[in-house]
Amino acid sequence: MTLNFAIPPTLRPAFAPAVILVAAALVAAIGWKLPPELKGLHALGPGLVILLAAAVSLWFNRGRAFVASASLVAAYAAYHFVLQLEGGLFAAKAVYTALVVVVPFNILLALVLPERGVSHHHNYRWLLLAAIEVLLVAWIAAAGRSGLSGAAWYDVLDHWLLRSPPTPLVGRLMFAAAFIAAAARAWPRHSPLDIGMVGAVTAFFIACEWVRASDAFSIFMTAAGAVLLVSVLQESHRLAFHDELTGLPARRALDERLRALGPTYTIAMVDVDHFKKFNDKHGHDIGDQVLKLVAARLSEVGGGGKAFRYGGEEFAVLFADRTLKQAKSHLERIRESIEDYAMEVRSDDRPKDPESGIRRRHVHRPGRTLSVTVSIGVAEKDGKLGTPSLVLKAADEALYRAKKGGRNRVSR
Repeated sequence: MTLNFAIPPTLRPAFAPAVILVAAALVAAIGWKLPPELKGLHALGPGLVILLAAAVSLWFNRGRAFVASASLVAAYAAYHFVLQLEGGLFAAKAVYTALVVVVPFNILLALVLPERGVSHHHNYRWLLLAAIEVLLVAWIAAAGRSGLSGAAWYDVLDHWLLRSPPTPLVGRLMFAAAFIAAAARAWPRHSPLDIGMVGAVTAFFIACEWVRASDAFSIFMTAAGAVLLVSVLQESHRLAFHDELTGLPARRALDERLRALGPTYTIAMVDVDHFKKFNDKHGHDIGDQVLKLVAARLSEVGGGGKAFRYGGEEFAVLFADRTLKQAKSHLERIRESIEDYAMEVRSDDRPKDPESGIRRRHVHRPGRTLSVTVSIGVAEKDGKLGTPSLVLKAADEALYRAKKGGRNRVSR
C-alpha cells in the first residue's frame, strides 16, 4: 500500500520556515555544541546568516525582507558589542530593551507600508529613521558614562513596562502587532515571503525570550536569518516561474519542464479568440478577467495535462506521457467549458474578494455577461518532430490553422 503525503499548495510556502524553526528548537533542546575549532561561529554565525539574508534581499530588491534583516543584523551586532564592554551591564540591558521594541516596530512599519523595493523615491525616510534609532539607542546605552546622557535612563528602564529580560511588556505588544500584521498579509496570499516574515518574527521573539541562554539566543537568531534568506529565494523563484495575473506557471517553468520530457508527449497551444478587439472594446480590466477565466478552466484540464501562461493571450498545455489521441478529448472538453461559460463582467462596485463576489451573486441579479472562445493547436512527438521545440512549433502552426479555419476549435 502506497501512502501519499502531498502538501497542499497553500501550505507549501510554510514548509521551509516550519522546518527551520523545528530544527532550531531541537538543536536548542539537545544542547548541541559546535566543535572547538568552530567555536568562533557561535558569535559570528548568526550575524553572517542574517547579513547574507540582507544582501540577498538587496540583490532581489525585496524591501520588507531587507528592512527586517537589516534591523536584525544591526540589533545582533549592537548587542554583542555592548556585551564586550567593561562594566557594560546597563548598556546590554538598554540595547536589549531597545532591540525588542525597535526591530518589531521596523518590521511592523514595513508590513503596513506598500512594498516598493529597497531603492525608491522616499527611501531616505528609512535612512533617517535608522539614524534616529541608532543615535537614540547609543544615547540610552551610554547613560551614566557621560554628562550628555545623564543617569535618568536607569529609572526609565526600571519601569515595569520596560523591565527585562525576558521580553518586557512593551516589546511583547510590539511583537504581537508585528506578528498579526505579518499573519494578516500571509493568510490570503500564501506567498513565501509573507509567510517567511511570520517565521522570522517568531524566531526573533523566541531568541529574545532566551537571551540569557547564549546558545539558544544564537540558534534562534540564526533561524530568523535563515527563514528570511530562504523566503526571499523562494519568493524570487515564484515570481520568475509563476504568472502573477493568472496564477499559472509561467513560460520559464514550461521551458524547464520541456527539458525533462520522456519519449512520449503532446503539447497544445491555446489562444483567446479576438482578444485584442475584446480588450479594445471592453478595456484592460475586463481583458484581465478573461485571461483569469481561461487560465482557471485550463488549470482543470484532465488527462494529466499541465497548463502554462505562455505570454499575452496565449497559453500552453503539456501532456507528458500522453499521445495526441489521448489528449485531444480533454482539450475539446476544456474548449467547450470555456465556450459555455457566461462571464459576469466585474462592475466598478463589485467586491474584488472572490468569496464576497460569490455571496453577492446569490443576492443580486447578474449584470452584463460576456462569452469567450479559444482556438487550440496540438501536436505530439513523432518521427518527424523529435524535440520539444519542434513539437511546440508544430502546435503553434496547428493553432494558426485553427484560427484560419474559423476559430473556437481544436486543430492538429
